[in-house]
Amino acid sequence: MASVSISDNSSNFSGNSRSSLRKRTLLFRYLAEINLIFGIWYLQWRITHSINFDALWISIPLLIAEIYSYFGGVMFVIGLWRPLVRQIKSLDQMIPSIPRSDWPTVDVFITCYNEPPEIVEETAKAALTMDYPPTKLCVYILDDGNSADMRAMTERLCIEDLQSPKLQQEANRIDAEHFYLLERLKQLENLTPKTEAAEQWLQTSSEAVANELTTKFVQSLRQFILWLPPTDQSISHRLTTERKALEEAIRKKELELVELSRFRYIARPKTPGVAHHAKAGNINYAIFSGETAGNFIVTLDADHIPKSNFLKRVVPYFYIYNLSTGKYEQNQVAFVQTRQDFYNIPPGDPFGHQANLFYGPLQQGKDGMNAAFYTGTNAILRREALVSVGLQNFADEFAKDEKRLDEFDLVGGVSSNSITEDMNTAMRLHSAGWKSIYHNELLAEGLAPDDLSSTLKQRLRWAQGTIQVLVRENPLTKSGLSFWQRLQYFKTMYSYFSGFATLVFISCPIIYFFTDIVPVKTYGFDFAIHFLPAFIINRLTFLAATWGIPATEVWRSEQYAIALFPLLIQAVWSVFTGQKINFEVTPKQRQSGIYLRLVWPQLVVFILTILGILWSLYRFAIGHLNNPLVHLLNGAWAIYNLLLLSAIIRASVWQPPKEA
Repeated sequence: MASVSISDNSSNFSGNSRSSLRKRTLLFRYLAEINLIFGIWYLQWRITHSINFDALWISIPLLIAEIYSYFGGVMFVIGLWRPLVRQIKSLDQMIPSIPRSDWPTVDVFITCYNEPPEIVEETAKAALTMDYPPTKLCVYILDDGNSADMRAMTERLCIEDLQSPKLQQEANRIDAEHFYLLERLKQLENLTPKTEAAEQWLQTSSEAVANELTTKFVQSLRQFILWLPPTDQSISHRLTTERKALEEAIRKKELELVELSRFRYIARPKTPGVAHHAKAGNINYAIFSGETAGNFIVTLDADHIPKSNFLKRVVPYFYIYNLSTGKYEQNQVAFVQTRQDFYNIPPGDPFGHQANLFYGPLQQGKDGMNAAFYTGTNAILRREALVSVGLQNFADEFAKDEKRLDEFDLVGGVSSNSITEDMNTAMRLHSAGWKSIYHNELLAEGLAPDDLSSTLKQRLRWAQGTIQVLVRENPLTKSGLSFWQRLQYFKTMYSYFSGFATLVFISCPIIYFFTDIVPVKTYGFDFAIHFLPAFIINRLTFLAATWGIPATEVWRSEQYAIALFPLLIQAVWSVFTGQKINFEVTPKQRQSGIYLRLVWPQLVVFILTILGILWSLYRFAIGHLNNPLVHLLNGAWAIYNLLLLSAIIRASVWQPPKEA
């Protein structure tokens, strides 16, 4: 797997945290400004001097597609204007230090539905071995499939965890502290009768007692004991108070011993006829069922294996040191999102899973505007923020439809308003005034779909869910969001309409090859002087934005951005026509097969493009080709389109290498 530059995780800096602009940001800004100027200059020329009025049926769609792309570019540039690189000291390296006894409690939610237990087990084992106090960490399997095999795996692994040296050490410590408290209570009970008798004697004694000096000394000692905090009316009352405190401490130690069983299983009941809300409902049930209580919640997909230092690297973001009080206080950060990567990507990444562009410049740019996205896994959320915002949204929905009361434990917390519950949840948190952090460090790795069918299902779900959010909770009109947050959310939603523009772009050369109809009135010097500078500066701007990311990965991302045009059109159509959209879990095991049937639109375009090029060459060979220069330009455009479409066609027939 190609390496990319991520955040510098060294702690060689003053303070507990530091942030700075991403390298080459100023160069990017300079090129971006020039890019926008040349882009508007080109569009002005296109609108006023180049429309082919004899073929408006293709001229206007092309112009609209170019305008759409320009505004997408404007939002892309603004979104990358302030990319933050964050550095943080680990939880155990903070200055002043936070005692381990004061570290917050954390619940790890591993969401699963029909995944093989052995995959989930690997994730659970890694979560249990995270470097964090065992009494402050609980791991939960949220099994939406209610699988007997998953439950059995949880029980077995729970027993193994209890027998681990780490937990045995904790159990011995708790036993020792429990024994000490019991001894203290026993001593107190033995002392109580004698103390009560002595106090009674003092109260009945008079100044005429023979041993007056002894009496006064004992009285002074009694007054001194009662003077010590907490103050009491009598020593007997003090003993009663102390006994209650010891009994409560003993009860807590016994509970602490019971709660050493920190690997647990939750399978929510599913009432027929009631919406279950898929992954969002699964998480929300765990939050509101009363079985979990951690201050923070880590969400992991079933296959995402966390590193041992995960919690130490992200928990510090939730604290700020107050100089006036000399104490750490919790801030307004609702969640910290970390990078996402995969450990099973084949050489060449045929399915375009590597996302160093998104989990790099794009997320860093969002972070710079307090609009980092929560992406559902490899993240930690503050329970208070999740619950408070979830309850407020539930109250709003209940006011519109009282029948939703039955869904209370499924819709509060994580948003159930879209099949991309993660982005919608982040938007709600931001609109409520909470802050977000993007931490650009690889702290967990998962499994990527390794067949085209699973990949397309996943991409379709992302597209449909994002457009659902646009329709149901438009960020442009949602109260509480800042202008920059609205822009960041809308930019992502806007990008999923690009399938229509792509269809126009790839159709134009084909139409010209077979009809000689051009959407642009001139392809001569006037076209070149307007188009080429805008195109070149656009590519240079993109190069500056993606600096540090392997060129092969950037190219693969560009290929899929174009090649998925039928899927994007399908997503828009399905949402706006009100089709029922269900959450489909991405398969975690390869679905073997040849998937040419899934890319038939791309195949049709690919074949038509090749036929168009061959037809032009044939006409050139027999001397019947008009405007060879225009055919040459369209030929170059067509070859570029073929290169873009070739990735997904190759992916449809890709097979893993045979084992020797």
